[in-house]
Amino acid sequence: MRLGQAPAAESLCSTSGRFACGTAPLAAAPFSARQIRRERKSTVGPQAVLQATEQATQGLGKKASQNSLIHPQYCESVYKSLRRPTRTIEVGNLKVGSQHPIALQTMTTTDTRNVQGTVDQVKKCADSGADIVRITVQGKQEATACYKIREQLFKDGYDVPLVADIHFQPVVASMVAECFEKIRVNPGNFVDGRKRFDEKVYDDDSQFKQEQEHIREVFTPLVEKCKRLNRAMRIGTNHGSLSARILSYYGDTPRGMVESAFEFANICRDVDYHNFLFSMKASNPLVMVQAYRLLAEEMYSNGWDYPLHLGVTEAGEGEDGRLKSAIGIGSLLMDGLGDTIRVSLTEDPEYELEPCRQLASLGNQAAQEQWGVDAFDEKHRDTHSFAKRVGRLPEQQENDDVDYRGLLHRDGSVISAVTLQDLEAPEQMYRNLGTKMVVGMPFKDQATSDTLYMPQIPPSSDKTGRRALKRLQEVGVHVMAPANVLAEDPLPQAVAVQPLREVATASKNGGHSLPPGAGRFAVTIDGTETEEEVASLKKSDAVMALLEIAPGVSRVHASRRIFELLQRHQIDISVIHFRSFPEGTSGDDIIMQTGSEVGALLVDGLGDGVAVACPSQDLNFLRNMSFGVLQGSRMRNTKTEFVSCPSCGRTLFDLQEVTDQIRTRTGHLPGVSIAIMGCIVNGPGEMADADFGYVGGAPGKIDLYVGKEVVRRAIPMSGATDELIELIKEHDRWVEPETEESEQEEQRQPVAA
Repeated sequence: MRLGQAPAAESLCSTSGRFACGTAPLAAAPFSARQIRRERKSTVGPQAVLQATEQATQGLGKKASQNSLIHPQYCESVYKSLRRPTRTIEVGNLKVGSQHPIALQTMTTTDTRNVQGTVDQVKKCADSGADIVRITVQGKQEATACYKIREQLFKDGYDVPLVADIHFQPVVASMVAECFEKIRVNPGNFVDGRKRFDEKVYDDDSQFKQEQEHIREVFTPLVEKCKRLNRAMRIGTNHGSLSARILSYYGDTPRGMVESAFEFANICRDVDYHNFLFSMKASNPLVMVQAYRLLAEEMYSNGWDYPLHLGVTEAGEGEDGRLKSAIGIGSLLMDGLGDTIRVSLTEDPEYELEPCRQLASLGNQAAQEQWGVDAFDEKHRDTHSFAKRVGRLPEQQENDDVDYRGLLHRDGSVISAVTLQDLEAPEQMYRNLGTKMVVGMPFKDQATSDTLYMPQIPPSSDKTGRRALKRLQEVGVHVMAPANVLAEDPLPQAVAVQPLREVATASKNGGHSLPPGAGRFAVTIDGTETEEEVASLKKSDAVMALLEIAPGVSRVHASRRIFELLQRHQIDISVIHFRSFPEGTSGDDIIMQTGSEVGALLVDGLGDGVAVACPSQDLNFLRNMSFGVLQGSRMRNTKTEFVSCPSCGRTLFDLQEVTDQIRTRTGHLPGVSIAIMGCIVNGPGEMADADFGYVGGAPGKIDLYVGKEVVRRAIPMSGATDELIELIKEHDRWVEPETEESEQEEQRQPVAA
């Protein structure tokens, strides 16, 4: 069923705008130390963006195939999913690269010194489909245990490649290279040690380069050993653990992430070692996507073809963790980037593999079938800095009987598809739409759907159904329906929906008119419209466009073309991504596909909201998931944002239990971000992207952070959650949750439907 058309009988189909990388756009080539310091202290304007772009273009070693891009090439095609060509690297008996399926990875959560426990968990992961399993190796005792783990797994008939996760310990890395197939090195702390926020001052570039020589001395022996033993390596930069020297020189930016990794890659190349790949992880999907694109861009520029491992670090748990991973990983897969992936969840590792498999399947299918559209010139999408396209909001007119300004929300809108069946139980429908009930009447709340879309409306003879809709309209929750449905049986103050082609044709032939009773109209766009049809919106009074891509057309690429045409003709209509799923689609599939396809557009600032429909799915689930897409894309915060690590052998407490405890007590704080970290490897760094932090400092002890600053140390774990809440209160970010008694009282009130 297409939006804007009458359905057949019985059918149905962070702080707002906050960007953790700061205000300065990325430079595409290294600045001098003084330029960096000057840039970080000022807001950089459009001219600086142009200068950075010119620097990047001049540095290209390989001519970009899309020379219309305002930045150099970062993928094979912006209008078609084509796998980025890479070399093949060998991780034990597993081959990784563009000529092979995307590999699935997870990580154990056991104490590595517990040999049998770790062996059992690796086997469970392998049986669940893991191609690679990573194990934390924080010291010599753990390295010694790794020999026994590898030996026992071979004895048990398991040859799944093992990866040693190394932080701080070059000597330990060399030890475990004797028995594991791959070494993960974090450039942020392999040589420079634990995270510090001391700002170093470099008077000239030579001082910075002198410190690079120390990295070479420490890192080269491991590279030579890996080359001799044919071990693989991942040079894995984390946004939360950039070294003090990189932070001081490049700032806390994707550029710093890439340069940090390239320092180590150049050492590998100098000794003719090439069996390695890269990763650029961050807990913020926008930062993560930007960093990977910049990395790929630099590799195109240098003629490098190393594979990529994708992941959103500290994604969290449940639906939110899956959504953030889908937005970050899925967006890159749609551009053909990524050769191995991990979905990092605060859950047992085997549960990471199903969402991992779903994303890999989506990426493999997109590349194999070459999802895309005909070639088009793209001159407006900026992949270096997050610059959101801002859609025009509805305005109130003098003769309006109702306030139409609530149709859309300035930070991102959620439109819910509602059926006649939903109207049969008004009270349940109100709650599923996220309204707050007061004396039996619905009122808009923090996470209430902004607008409803109804493919069928209750007939005027259905007084109960019409009254239920009127109650919503009176509190600013508007109703949209196909124009031909409204023409047959008008609904006062409704918003009529028509295909853009029909509106454009009617305008050509004398004018477009609304059905009786309708106060506004919206258009649907299916992605196949001509430029002339899209350009007709320039003179249109439509309050929004619902972008529902036609079946068989690539959503990501067709949408990019539509947004390019809108920007080319300076059309500022608000655009809502409408994604319909057939009956029977699972909730996980909806999360993964919506996150990947819609997220790939929202990370570029393309879109003003989300509408997701599936006739067999719960209305409340679809609404919450839609708000989750907006929050994961750093658009609109409607609940507490949690940054929680997936746990590993370093974790100093039961991360799942503690995360659930903190979420239960603090999950009602929209606009507040809380990081929950098992240890200090990435903890202090990720605090920079959170308002408050709860970090394991020692066994049984918790350190609390405000931003990146530790403010309370060594708090006994039994009282740490209470201390965290007190800290939130001290900073005036706390509101009391609704009491159970008041909620029960609301539920007892009759609904005036």
